[in-house]
Amino acid sequence: MPSLTYYYSQNDQNRLSTSDMLRSHCEAHDLIFIDICIEDQPEINEKYEGKTPAVCIGPYVLYNPFTETDLNVATKSALLRHERLIEEGDKKYQERLKNGLSITWLDRFSYFFSKYYVLIISLLLSLFIAIPFLAPVLEKENHPGAANVIYKAYRIICHQLAFRSFYLYGEQPFYPRELAHLDGYLTYEDITGSDVIDLEYARIFFGDEIYGFKVAICQRDVAIYGSMALFGLIFQLSGKRIKQLKWYWWFVFALIPIGIDGVSQIPSLSTGWPAWMPIRESTPFLRILTGILFGGFTGWYMFPLMEESMKETRITLHRKFKIIDKIKKERKPIAHATNQ
Repeated sequence: MPSLTYYYSQNDQNRLSTSDMLRSHCEAHDLIFIDICIEDQPEINEKYEGKTPAVCIGPYVLYNPFTETDLNVATKSALLRHERLIEEGDKKYQERLKNGLSITWLDRFSYFFSKYYVLIISLLLSLFIAIPFLAPVLEKENHPGAANVIYKAYRIICHQLAFRSFYLYGEQPFYPRELAHLDGYLTYEDITGSDVIDLEYARIFFGDEIYGFKVAICQRDVAIYGSMALFGLIFQLSGKRIKQLKWYWWFVFALIPIGIDGVSQIPSLSTGWPAWMPIRESTPFLRILTGILFGGFTGWYMFPLMEESMKETRITLHRKFKIIDKIKKERKPIAHATNQ
């Protein structure tokens, strides 16, 4: 059975008379009447604030002010559409009608996820960067097999170059290449005893008891995923009110710095480049800084964008729950009378 949803505010004038009129309209056209106060849900209030009373009938929405003629036209159009799709045997429409009569586990999960997705994603990101730090702990505790599982798993997504990674339990937190020109630090060449950079060896070099053991993802990845998780928590604490970052600011502050710092290192990893090509190696500070910029600004762009979609999911499911609850309440007296 088609439904009519009436969105109202406690501050609306003639709220009760509008409700009575819409109830009579629903009875006359065999519609399920659902009334929802927009102040009950923040996202509904944000969407309909200043537009109430608002009425949804099928795919049609009427905002204040609307007339009885507008209401009749929208109702007639919705009912004709309903009848036409039923007569045509539209399978997708029939499936939607069937799904609209019950609350599935997917509905419940979708509603739960749409409310807590920021915390879920931030938690997963935090776990994602915490596990690589477990690898050097396992190496230290003499569990190389378990540590190797972590190293191999993260090798799929990270280069794990030893001279671009953090270390635990060693003399230094990192061992940069000589090309980075960091005075006062042992270099990667110092701890390996070779001036030739073998990339494959640098990937599988885990460290030792003297110099410490390598974290399973590089410095830049730690900064990227860590700052994304941190922004997610900030976004959640703000009540998800932070507005989406413009794409061009994301491009300027997130993509360009990490692109310049990362790409400019490529000539230092191979030979055959022109003599005029600058050969450089980034420092841990620059990797962390550009990683934080990329992760933080990406989170700023991504989370508010996701929230717009999640709001609509919550509004749609909230309406569905109200409709099903109304149907169940109307069926109870009928079932009771039948049992007698």
